[in-house]
Amino acid sequence: MIILYYILMVASILGAVYEIRRNLMMLQQNSYFNKRYRNWLRESGDTTSGWRIAGMAIFLYSLATFAHPLAGMLLMGVFGAITVVRYIRQKYKKPLVWTPRARRIYVVAALLCLIIGFAAMIIFGADIVERRIYSVAVAFTGCYCASHIILMVANVLLRPVEKHINQGFINDARKRLVSMPELRIVGVTGSYGKTSTKHFLHRILSEQFDTLMTPGSFNTTLGVVRTIREHLKPYNEVFIVEMGAKQPGDIREICELVHPEIGIVTAVGPQHLESFGSIENVQATKFELVDALPETGAAFVNDDFEMIASREVSNVQCLRYTCRDERGAQWQAVNIVYTPSGTDFEVKGPEGFSIQLHTRLLGEANISDLLAAVAVAVYMGVPAERIRYAVAQIEPVEHRLSVKRTAGGFTIVDDAYNSNPVGSRMAMEVLGAMKGGKRIVITPGMIELGDRQHELNAALGGHIAANTDVAIIVGKYNRDAICAGIDAADVKPQTHTVDTFAEAQALLAGIVAPGDTVLYENDLPDTFK
Repeated sequence: MIILYYILMVASILGAVYEIRRNLMMLQQNSYFNKRYRNWLRESGDTTSGWRIAGMAIFLYSLATFAHPLAGMLLMGVFGAITVVRYIRQKYKKPLVWTPRARRIYVVAALLCLIIGFAAMIIFGADIVERRIYSVAVAFTGCYCASHIILMVANVLLRPVEKHINQGFINDARKRLVSMPELRIVGVTGSYGKTSTKHFLHRILSEQFDTLMTPGSFNTTLGVVRTIREHLKPYNEVFIVEMGAKQPGDIREICELVHPEIGIVTAVGPQHLESFGSIENVQATKFELVDALPETGAAFVNDDFEMIASREVSNVQCLRYTCRDERGAQWQAVNIVYTPSGTDFEVKGPEGFSIQLHTRLLGEANISDLLAAVAVAVYMGVPAERIRYAVAQIEPVEHRLSVKRTAGGFTIVDDAYNSNPVGSRMAMEVLGAMKGGKRIVITPGMIELGDRQHELNAALGGHIAANTDVAIIVGKYNRDAICAGIDAADVKPQTHTVDTFAEAQALLAGIVAPGDTVLYENDLPDTFK
């Protein structure tokens, strides 16, 4: 009997261990911010899921049955074992990355559970072995039920440690930058388009300078610090820094570290409204980059966005660019023509500058981002012929309106990265221009749009109706809004709703045919259902 008790106790402990690991993954996907994690808990309903309620019922039942422990032990052990199996079999699009910070949080959370288990054994275990084992099993089942709280407490306890560690990294990065006074630093920010602009600018400037850019989505202060410490070399001449923000002050913090001389603001739109609160706060935060520039520097801002065009800049030379509106913009992309091989367009600039360009890229969003990169390259002295060559060689950024033909004879347009209201509309227009077969879109919609979540996803539904023949809506998070937008249209595509991306793929296999075009618009992380 003792051996059975030990086996059941270990199963209950492992159940709590795996649950805390899963919640750590979700905390990591919320950038280790307890507030954002709590918002996810509220929106996802994770704290009131059927399985968690079952765990809480078993925990409460076991508390009330100390005189008859076998039934409680069986319930806790079986529940823990099933929990382990469920999480081992579950596949995640963005699994937990065991960074040093993640390990520290996990260890502290585990220690908190051990303390709770030890206290329960001392208080309720008496001198009977079975009773002590039972007490530990109850404690860890309780830790399973309270795993969200335990994880957030561990995160709070580690804040002083994380702050000290991060400050050391920041100081080291600052010293490296100070040792390179000739390094020219370009900051790129915007609600969307900043990553593509960064890549395009890096490709063009590399024709003239030894250029480094922040890799991937390393657009936080610590991401920039890591780039400096791991990748910046003494011979680099230009450093392009992508600057992301989830709240006011984030971009200012990066600028205080790198001190850019040139800044690009690609867009100000309703992105991350849940954390910013208002579009005005988004505008103010993105312009923290412009406000930080020296008098001798230059700001390049996208006047195609009203919240940029209406924002005055007086502290630094401001060069405005546009693909649509010519009012006061020094840089313009005109005569834009889409072809099967890409896009032809002309860039006009100050003092009669003009250059005819061809790119493999599609969509107005890409042309706008290219325009910003070309304008900055000209400002920095890259010859026109080198710009023309570089633009022609640029490959689509992965998951940002990249196009490929499949062995099955149909075309995939991949726009799966971080969909937004402007980019999704442009992606739908690109799909709508495709001829010769069915136009199919697979999308879960857009996220982090605050109180405009339903409105903007309904608008996406309208764009889908106007540009597609088949729509596959993935997940439940935006389903009602997108379908409402489709239903409101005069002409409706064939619409399917599925719960997972795997189901969407299986459905697509039975629909798609040679000559069709399939657009993947956004791919939500595991924190959204």
